[in-house]
Amino acid sequence: MKKFLVPFVCTLTLFSCSAETTKKTPPDNRLDKCTLRFSWWGGDDRHNATMKAITLWNARHPSIEIKAEYGGWDGWTEKINTQISGGSQPDIMQINYDWLVTLSSDGQGFYNLNELDHFLDLSGFSEDILSFGMVNNHLNAVPVSLTGRGFFYNSEVFERLGVSFPETWDELIETGNIFYQNGCYPLDLDVQSGGTAWYLSVVYVQQKTGKNFINMDGTLGFTIEDIEEVMEFYKLMEDNHVTRNVRTRIDEDGNGALYQSPSFIDGNVAGVLEWNSAVGKYESVLDKGVLKAGGYLSDENGNNSGWFVKPSLMYAISAETKYPDESAEFINFLLNDDDCAEILGTSRGIPASRYAFEELEKNGKLKGLTKENSDMLGKLDTVTISPYMETTRMKELCNSAIEKVSYGENISITAQELYNDIIEYLESVE
Repeated sequence: MKKFLVPFVCTLTLFSCSAETTKKTPPDNRLDKCTLRFSWWGGDDRHNATMKAITLWNARHPSIEIKAEYGGWDGWTEKINTQISGGSQPDIMQINYDWLVTLSSDGQGFYNLNELDHFLDLSGFSEDILSFGMVNNHLNAVPVSLTGRGFFYNSEVFERLGVSFPETWDELIETGNIFYQNGCYPLDLDVQSGGTAWYLSVVYVQQKTGKNFINMDGTLGFTIEDIEEVMEFYKLMEDNHVTRNVRTRIDEDGNGALYQSPSFIDGNVAGVLEWNSAVGKYESVLDKGVLKAGGYLSDENGNNSGWFVKPSLMYAISAETKYPDESAEFINFLLNDDDCAEILGTSRGIPASRYAFEELEKNGKLKGLTKENSDMLGKLDTVTISPYMETTRMKELCNSAIEKVSYGENISITAQELYNDIIEYLESVE
């Protein structure tokens, strides 16, 4: 454990340290005839774009067929874990950042992509970006983009109520009360599955204290008092109607995805805190131009530190695949091919590959909410999120604690219990 190589990322300006500007011409490789399985999660915008890209690949490479396996995020980690445990995983996988910790702590869980450099051109990636995918000196995965959670608001609702997008934490609290007087809420903070309630509250305390909740080496950076303040801030948001409490959210939306719910589509919930690489699914259910990017919150002194960045997702190859060369060639297509870049656009965020980035920039495709939010995030003093914070078990512990607070359990006792649970969990993965 804790053999993660950590990049130093100042901003989301991905290519500032790259000296090479000419794309390499892929060699004329002799590849075997085969069928490859490729799995990913996402919303309909990502699914549709990826299926079009696969159609292009299959037309170009009739001897190497790509079979798609895709779905929504909920339950996807569990599905992949089951497949890997049973030896039935796809050849090529879109993976989440924390899977390198849980599925490849020694670097052996996925294929070492450094061994496939004749098929996978990595010259368009900086060493900082690639280091996100390094475990124990093995390149287990290539980041597709960097991302952070940002605020995205239904501008029609804000305009109707005469409210500006909040810029400070105090303004966020004030906005909640104004919205509640009009029978709606400015934000959804999904406690149970999305974890945005914990995420936002942690950012507030990180900004206030200058500490990291979980350090990059998998150690806990918060004290019990810090964790208690996280919970107190969440309760403050609930009490001031920034977000619905857990019971109200379940009564109104059940456990369904927010972007598919009447609460969001009808404007009763007028904002989300979402990864900028995944905002398209919210944008697509509202009228064009209605959803707009809001700014990152700061304290009263203008301090806007503490916000997170991470790889939005990564491409990896199964360590058990029979066709590593062919799998690498397909990943190369997804990351670097000009025509593929045009098709995929920003459905997985702003591309980390310089070649895809330049193709989209040249054709005016680097625009929209993902780009706007990425530009905002790039101007902040950001924190690289620890992969240990992203694991399923860590999210379960934190979301459960927030849910207890929402239902009125004692904050001090809940914070002490969570602190102990986190310490025990982090020690268990050593």
